[in-house]
Amino acid sequence: MAKDEVNQSRRRFLIAATSVLGGIGAAFTSVPFASSWWPSARAKAADAPVEADIGKLEPGQQMTIEWRGKPVWIIRRSDEMLQALARNEERLRDPESIVDQQPSYAKNLYRSIKPEILVLIGVCTHLGCSPKYRPDIGGLGKDWPGGFYCPCHGSTFDMSGRVFKGVPAPLNMEVPPYHFVKNDVIVIGVDNVTQG
Repeated sequence: MAKDEVNQSRRRFLIAATSVLGGIGAAFTSVPFASSWWPSARAKAADAPVEADIGKLEPGQQMTIEWRGKPVWIIRRSDEMLQALARNEERLRDPESIVDQQPSYAKNLYRSIKPEILVLIGVCTHLGCSPKYRPDIGGLGKDWPGGFYCPCHGSTFDMSGRVFKGVPAPLNMEVPPYHFVKNDVIVIGVDNVTQG
């Protein structure tokens, strides 16, 4: 066989083998690239629902858990706190929670499934500071009905997380999706609309 002669069958074999190996290499290279678009285990965990046992929470007490990197407050309101809610309505910017900051089952005076249990994302709607829980009636002045006070810019919210008029915060505090799996166990991050 002369140098100039080309073995066509060998050439086809080499081209086919090179194409197959190139395709396999491209597939192995694209898997890590495509998988980088999928959420990481850490991201999935951050978005996962969280469970809270409120069985030992006494009236007036607050507990804080974390969901999606934000503080979530769970407060067992006393009868006195619940009675004060209706007396504040003329002082509130959105007393009927017309702006959606809560699931439909919490669109009521209490902004909750059960009147005595309040669940809120503990972030001010002005610039994202974390307000302080100030349940002490009269604690911020004789007209203070108890609620939440943001020390960053002075925004105030009542015991349902509804914003008062004349403060920088434009909206009521957000109520996350949640439901009760038992009388004293709450799952935050998942709705169960049959409870509404």
